[in-house]
Amino acid sequence: MKVKVINNNTQDTRQNCDAYCEAMIDLMKENDRIVHIDCDLLGCINGKKMKEEFPERVLNAGIAEQNAVALASGMAAAGMIPFVHTFGVFASRRAFDQAFLSAGYSRWPVHIIGTDPGVTAGVNGATHMPLEDCGIYLNIPNVTIVDPADYAQTYALTKEVAKLPEITYLRLIRRGFKTVYADGSEFEIGKGVVLKEGTDVTLIASGIMVNNALQAEKLLAAEGISASVIDMFTWKPLDEELIVSEVKKTGAIVSCENHQLTTGLGSAIANVLARNCPVPQEFIGVPDCYGIAAPQPFLEERYHMTAEDIAKAAVRAIKRKNK
Repeated sequence: MKVKVINNNTQDTRQNCDAYCEAMIDLMKENDRIVHIDCDLLGCINGKKMKEEFPERVLNAGIAEQNAVALASGMAAAGMIPFVHTFGVFASRRAFDQAFLSAGYSRWPVHIIGTDPGVTAGVNGATHMPLEDCGIYLNIPNVTIVDPADYAQTYALTKEVAKLPEITYLRLIRRGFKTVYADGSEFEIGKGVVLKEGTDVTLIASGIMVNNALQAEKLLAAEGISASVIDMFTWKPLDEELIVSEVKKTGAIVSCENHQLTTGLGSAIANVLARNCPVPQEFIGVPDCYGIAAPQPFLEERYHMTAEDIAKAAVRAIKRKNK
């Protein structure tokens, strides 16, 4: 990996979906087997340029997500490399049977893109807030799940996903994210990134929560607490070796996710630790509930996902460690 961190807690003025479209244009230029299938939401990811450059390889399946994934699976069987985009709620709950059987069970390279993950759906509300999308996809035995944090990581991971021979699910933030990485950074799927080294507690995060974890590290440092920060952008396959090695150093952990807690990243990490290195773990994320329509900052506060909440959870984990 070649990673440069420039995190300064500032809002990126670019739309993250443009990183996906730019990566796709590059990929389509390099490989004429790559296609994009949309579910009548091409405008939501600013895909006009992609459509203009490759009109025969950017297809609209309409508001028919199950058909779109089935179509993509058939195209993959014929030798194409299809990407399918829709909102995360439809990419997971609505099209899961086709994703599981037509793509996953059949072991075809179908790359599914779910936009507006978790609380980034904001005012779209409960019906369009995918709080359980990754938890659903974790049930596919051979799937790869990635949750990028920002523009640079989305661009890089879209290109990495295209190389994989089987089904993938990539969460695509459209807006509401902070810059973490410099453009040109490179990432290896299945390997977490250690952003900060620490000795007292480990903060593991993905997606929008990476920035929050980095800010929490600064709050903890001001209190004399040394926290490591890991970007676990690949949920599956999970970097178990890194999790265990880092947690053995600190003896306590906080998992931070933009997802429902019952089935998400924290649960997957807890499974690893229970088998290898049981330590006190605190969980940051959305509780077992439906989403609501509200701005993203309000939702992060409501569900206790802020940097301040992460720092408080870290203190709780450390206290449990020292009992």
